Amino acid sequence: MSKRYFVTGTDTEIGKTTIAAGLLHAARQAGLTTAAVKPVAAGCERTAEGLRNDDALALQAECHPPLAYELVNPITLESAIAPHIAAREENVGLSVELLAGACLQVFDRNADLTLVEGAGGWKVPLNEEQTLAELAVDLKLPVIMVVGLRLGCINHALLTAESIAASGLRLVGWVANQVDPNMSRPRENLETLRKLLPAPCLGEVPWLEQVDSRWVAECLDLTPLL
Repeated sequence: MSKRYFVTGTDTEIGKTTIAAGLLHAARQAGLTTAAVKPVAAGCERTAEGLRNDDALALQAECHPPLAYELVNPITLESAIAPHIAAREENVGLSVELLAGACLQVFDRNADLTLVEGAGGWKVPLNEEQTLAELAVDLKLPVIMVVGLRLGCINHALLTAESIAASGLRLVGWVANQVDPNMSRPRENLETLRKLLPAPCLGEVPWLEQVDSRWVAECLDLTPLL
């Protein structure tokens, strides 16, 4: 068994990495091998080992067997801004072809579950002509969507699901992640999402003061993915 998925979200800062790490942890608990790629990360800190991104490090920690950081996050950008702008300012070339090649190196490991995590939302630009959505299309990856539960999430989720379908890819599941602890009517919003989204809900993750992949994993159902 070798399953591969692209993880996208309804916006930036809605917990794609939290959910991806939770899914990988759940797979590890089930005795499966895991791998992850965050092809491009904007917002990296300088360390003795080089530029490092917290999200990529969280994914790397859930890879079993272990993967080198450079495989998990091949393109590192220091500025925490839109990737195509950071890449231009830092003189780094970004393209679907470059990122796809990096992903294929991890796919060659043939882990039972491999996740490719995007940056920001579905249509984040890589350059003046290409978006990260085109990377998922190029790799022919089914998509997992993280819905950040906050005001406006229904519209964002439906538009993202529609765009995924228009790209010719399959939305295999979505996860509700409570990013606003003070959101009004969260249950009613969830009920609407369940009715309108054309894919199963893989889990509901409550607001967490401190994110822990173990706790997130307990909220998720891997069955539709495996």
